[in-house]
Amino acid sequence: MMNVYDAVNQRIMELLGKGTVPWRKTWNAGSGTPMNLVSKREYRGVNVFLLGCQEYSSPWWLTFKQCADRGGHVRKGEKSTPVVFWKWMDRKDADADGIGSEDGKGGKVPLLRFYNVFNLEQVSGIEAPKTEEIVNAFTPIERAEQIVAGMPYRPEIKHGGNVAAYSPILDYVKMPRPEAFLSPEEYYSTLFHELSHSTGHASRVGRKGILEPSYFGSHAYSKEELCCEMSAAFLCGHAGIEQKTLENSAAYIQGWLKSLRNDRTLLVHAAAQAQKASDYILNVSHQEDLTD
Repeated sequence: MMNVYDAVNQRIMELLGKGTVPWRKTWNAGSGTPMNLVSKREYRGVNVFLLGCQEYSSPWWLTFKQCADRGGHVRKGEKSTPVVFWKWMDRKDADADGIGSEDGKGGKVPLLRFYNVFNLEQVSGIEAPKTEEIVNAFTPIERAEQIVAGMPYRPEIKHGGNVAAYSPILDYVKMPRPEAFLSPEEYYSTLFHELSHSTGHASRVGRKGILEPSYFGSHAYSKEELCCEMSAAFLCGHAGIEQKTLENSAAYIQGWLKSLRNDRTLLVHAAAQAQKASDYILNVSHQEDLTD
């Protein structure tokens, strides 16, 4: 009889063979996207991650000066969060700014700066702009909740913001609010993915992709993402919700495979690691099966 792991693996391979639809973000950014309170512009690039991983539900950020100019004040003891900004400068302006040129040629050079910002929840005296918040109906799925609750040494799960991520250093999972997701199934699929990352921590299974952090998009990072998305697919199978999440998981896997030159042999190794991760979360153990 085919088990959950075999069934999910087979279905993923079928979807990859047919060509999957593009991966879609399964939660609504809405008012959760980090934005500057003054310019009303969304932060971009790495700043989305830097700000989204903080423990605040407000999307609004501003500098100390912007806060003071609007009659507010940063509460005592609050710590700022750095954001980075870069632009192209004429070389003559860069030289005037103390950035030298080895070749002495003209043209443009990149200039990197960083600023410290505070979340509106750290500030007194300034009201948040009114925004229309998109809220989706969320009904917990009992079997999925049981899987999450049963995970041994589960990391803390913090909700808020617009980023889903696992912090290996602080050992916690950051998730958008459940109501931000397009469906309860997609919420649990994303949560299972981040919890699978946490199994790489030294206090749990331990995995090179977590124990030795890699650059985004690198070979090792790609293998870690493959492992965790397959683990999430396995867990969705155990929860009985894979029919609503598997297509998007396959699209996500395909995206990482492209960065690995479509080497599907990596899926064999990723699936083995993924089973260990999902088994840990399920709090079960299996003997090695040496049969074909």
